[in-house]
Amino acid sequence: MSGQERVSRGRLAWPLGPAFVAAVAYVDPGNVAANITAGAQYGYLLVWVLVAANLMAVLVQYLSAKLGLVTGASLPELVGARLSRGPRLAYWFQAELVAAATDLAEVLGGAIALHILFGIPMLLGGAIVGVVSMGLLAVQSRRGQRAFEAVVVGLLAVITLGFVSGLLVGSVSWAGAAQGLVPRFEGTQTVVLAASMLGATVMPHAVYAHSALSRDRHGSAVPRQELPHLLRATRWDVLLSLFVAGSVNTAMLLLAAGSLADAPGTDSIEGAHAAIAQTLGPAVGIAFGIGLLASGLASTSVGCYAGSTIMAGLLHRRIPQTVRRVITLLPALALLAAGVNPTQALVLSQVVLSLGIPFAVVPLVRLSCSRSVMGESAASRPLTVLAWLVVGLIAALNLALVWLTATGRA
Repeated sequence: MSGQERVSRGRLAWPLGPAFVAAVAYVDPGNVAANITAGAQYGYLLVWVLVAANLMAVLVQYLSAKLGLVTGASLPELVGARLSRGPRLAYWFQAELVAAATDLAEVLGGAIALHILFGIPMLLGGAIVGVVSMGLLAVQSRRGQRAFEAVVVGLLAVITLGFVSGLLVGSVSWAGAAQGLVPRFEGTQTVVLAASMLGATVMPHAVYAHSALSRDRHGSAVPRQELPHLLRATRWDVLLSLFVAGSVNTAMLLLAAGSLADAPGTDSIEGAHAAIAQTLGPAVGIAFGIGLLASGLASTSVGCYAGSTIMAGLLHRRIPQTVRRVITLLPALALLAAGVNPTQALVLSQVVLSLGIPFAVVPLVRLSCSRSVMGESAASRPLTVLAWLVVGLIAALNLALVWLTATGRA
């Protein structure tokens, strides 16, 4: 058997994995802050936001993975190749701001988890998260893509158990949850929270990263005869991974709505943890803390991978991921040293992510629908219409958020 045949059979043997790595971005500490805040303050009102955002995410992540498989290039590479120097640098700058907001949420969340579990000071906790994430990134550089995926998927399993376990002993009004599926808002603050939840669910850096994850897993030149099988497997990869992520997000909101509505101090993750431990028992509180820690560690590694993908695709430069990890760690440590409220910083970081979504999804949809880019694998007309509808809904919510913020109503 030739080397190429062995690679081909290995690629087809277990094609699942890239979407589960990308899905970690959908259960990062920013999701915890946004979902706990939404559930504790407004009950089941915004359940529909999570459901809608997750359905949007399925479509967006599939298009990103498909783009990487068909073209053998990442989304940032394809965008960068079509922009002149000035626009390309501007696009890179906004993408890096999104990556910085992502990293901020992940480091802060991990620091909060270490403080909750072990009483470690926040600044030291942030530094520990940064060091451990460097070790996780080293797994990819030394052991390869499959080993990195295995570690991240293992952390995703811990995240799932940590955040879903509370539902086993908590009280949930399923009738109230069903009513929460009806789209509506109650005041401007719910719009801001909805934008935060959207930014925490449809995450720009996950869109950039997924195309690169598919390319790195399957290679830059997938044989045409293998492509239909890999695209089918990719659909299952995306559906299964985002079903897990969506279930975790919904579980967090339901837990907060059912058990924390009348509890004091739930405007912070630390307060929510204390309320969970008091209401549902210390074991559930510990499970929540462990899930939060796993969330911070896994998502910060994926975020750093996304940042490297963005820089390589748009600037055609690569720096060691450990160096990048140190650079992106500094703003989060500075905020921790300044004593900024970490939960509020987490929620605001998700709003920044929400504003960055159109810059990722608009070029993604345009490229996915282009026959000159995708050939016979270009999106069908119904899928194209649906994709642009999703982009329109995201843009409308972002415009509402900008207007509310500019007028001081947010």
